Amino acid sequence: MFSPGALDAQASSGVDPAEVSAIAHETAAVLVGRGRATDDPELTRRLVSLVDELGMATVAELWAGRPAVSLPGALWRLYAIHESVRRDAVGAAADYDLGRQLADVQHVIAGAAEPPSPEALRDLVDAILTGVFDGDLAVALERAAAFCRIISVGRAHRADERDGHDERGAGEATRSAAALLDTAGDLERAASAWRAGNLD
Repeated sequence: MFSPGALDAQASSGVDPAEVSAIAHETAAVLVGRGRATDDPELTRRLVSLVDELGMATVAELWAGRPAVSLPGALWRLYAIHESVRRDAVGAAADYDLGRQLADVQHVIAGAAEPPSPEALRDLVDAILTGVFDGDLAVALERAAAFCRIISVGRAHRADERDGHDERGAGEATRSAAALLDTAGDLERAASAWRAGNLD
């Protein structure tokens, strides 16, 4: 993996975009391949905590620009979800709690603990990301998609509650809910591609 300094050096050196794309796909394949090839819980823990070691900006620089239905694009979305819950577990728990009442099938797919406390939500996103490396990657992607759908429903509902007295907050929550629905669709398509053997 590139350090932040190495990525900055690559960006400033005028590297060919095709080379940047190749690096993104190769690092994603190596990361997933290495994680899935071992039963080492410590390695899995380090892979789940990758953002702690590299920083979110580095992970974004590496994978955020890749197509949604690609291995680096799917990993970027999984790590972004993981990080967003770590940063605001209380808000995620409130959205999830409301959303699960309106999307109970998705709640079963996501597999959250009851009740969906901030700690339970942190555990859930850890478990989803862990599944990339020691479970069925397609199932991990589908669980993440279900999680996004539930949060989206809850956030959209809370946006409605703000209408008329907090238009800015309502607008931000509505846009975030819509983006989460897009992410859920991306993850579901990535899961299908993985099962078909063409998520690279």
